[in-house]
Amino acid sequence: MKADVELNLVHDGEQWIARGDALVAVGETLQDVDSNIGRALRDSGAFPRGSSVTVFMGFDFDTIPTWLRQYHTHYFNRYITVNL
Repeated sequence: MKADVELNLVHDGEQWIARGDALVAVGETLQDVDSNIGRALRDSGAFPRGSSVTVFMGFDFDTIPTWLRQYHTHYFNRYITVNL
């Protein structure tokens, strides 16, 4: 699957943060982040209304201890589709 937008995903202990070149979306849950990504994409004007945008969120492995990374090789990456 090819993404139209790629974001870095972290959790700061209180909320999820998805961040890219010109987009930041924050939320207490992943569902909140997904909604805020949709809102940010609509506000950006980078994609025409009515389009379908595929967003890849790659989890930032640097946020978990090195010794634990070997057990979480895919912890976790997400794709969502946002209909504008």
